[in-house]
Amino acid sequence: MKIQIREGTIDEVLSVYQSIPEFQNAPAKKAYEQRLFHSNRYLILIACNYTQPIGFKVGYEKDTDGSFYSWMGGVANEYRRHGVAGQLMDVMIQWAKDQGYITLRFKTRNCFKPMLIFGIKRGFDIYGIEPRETLEDYRILLEKRL
Repeated sequence: MKIQIREGTIDEVLSVYQSIPEFQNAPAKKAYEQRLFHSNRYLILIACNYTQPIGFKVGYEKDTDGSFYSWMGGVANEYRRHGVAGQLMDVMIQWAKDQGYITLRFKTRNCFKPMLIFGIKRGFDIYGIEPRETLEDYRILLEKRL
């Protein structure tokens, strides 16, 4: 396996989306365009095994408080446990630093424990929650100073 991380497109994100079991329904291309193209800055990263897209990370400037928001990300099931998600996050963190952001934020659902653990292991702190109808659907908000 030879992993390469590069900037990519919404279409590439959507092509990987269907191979991620946690994601049942991909947001429409228009949903990506509305979030990304209406922000000051955005970043679409694609992880490839040779030339095949196997993962992605998408972020954008959501607020004007010096933070960059990592909105969506995932790795195809068969390519997990090879450090791909970590490489994507590292590239996004470095890019955000280079752009002058002071924090990187993301949120995950309480039911996605591996993502919560991933964030904590990478130096993110929990800074809030968004209650939902069930405890497993609570959103956990994480932040890392850059």
